Amino acid sequence: MSDVEIKHTQTLSREEVVTLLTTMAEALSSGDGHAHLQLGASTVKIHVPDELQAEIEIEIDGDEIELEVELTWSRAAPRRTRSRAAHHPAAGR
Repeated sequence: MSDVEIKHTQTLSREEVVTLLTTMAEALSSGDGHAHLQLGASTVKIHVPDELQAEIEIEIDGDEIELEVELTWSRAAPRRTRSRAAHHPAAGR
């Protein structure tokens, strides 16, 4: 069960879909790590980290084709890895 789920469905022309995807791509590439996404009459602001999991799925069922793009990331702080000094042998000298 999700803490929050916002779903917006509408019929768009191919050109409108291109505009929507372009707008979403621009929001995701924002330099401050926050994306402002317009969903109908609402705007959602989400934090987007530098790395995401991306899944693309195409499903063909009779006459219907579904193209799904899913981006997933954690809201938890990323785990810290060992320091760079531990990875670079000359750093400890």
